[in-house]
Amino acid sequence: MLKVRNLSTGYDGVPVIFDVSFEVREGEMVSIVGSNGAGKTTILKTISGLLKPFSGEIEFLDKRIDRMPAHEIVKLGIAHVPEGRHVFGKMTVRDNLLLGAYTLESDTDIKKVLEEVYEIFPRLKERENQKAETLSGGEQQMLAIARGLMSRPKLLLVDEMSLGLMPILVDKVLDILKEISRRGMTILLVEQKVQEALEMADRGYVLQTGRIVAEGTGKELLESDLVKKAYMGM
Repeated sequence: MLKVRNLSTGYDGVPVIFDVSFEVREGEMVSIVGSNGAGKTTILKTISGLLKPFSGEIEFLDKRIDRMPAHEIVKLGIAHVPEGRHVFGKMTVRDNLLLGAYTLESDTDIKKVLEEVYEIFPRLKERENQKAETLSGGEQQMLAIARGLMSRPKLLLVDEMSLGLMPILVDKVLDILKEISRRGMTILLVEQKVQEALEMADRGYVLQTGRIVAEGTGKELLESDLVKKAYMGM
């Protein structure tokens, strides 16, 4: 579904990602793991069109997207749940969700996908008329993921969903991602909680200082000496 080839990218001419290649197949959950500052967020921003690559190619469903504007990439079927949630605090939960549905053209489609999202996130249904700023951190993360689903994406990019959450809320959000994956959604997750991300992933890639240094199934990477020593203190 997604093919990234020899990608180099960064900010203001300064490279952060160096010659990175990976792929995501339809129906998979793939995790890119690494420490804070490794370049994980930069990769997602480049896939979703917020950054333009210095070199390399990005293909989605056999179509080159690395020079397309971000709003056109959303229309193709990629939704990006950003690091830090970025919900609109003064707007209600429902209005935040409706913003995510701007690519849908019929009221019937919007109503249907809203019902589907509320089925996955019953807590948001209970709070649909509350302002987003009144939600807990975990609820705001749920809202950010739900807003991403409102565009009916084929691929969901999820950036550091555990950031700033208590461990019990991290587990709850992880369970939600697993449920979304079970329903057939293809997910690319970047996360610094290495063990949690690899335990739930079909496959994973390890990113260090802007380069992929290991890849394999989630189980293979968890058992690798590199991951054990660098990220799990073993």
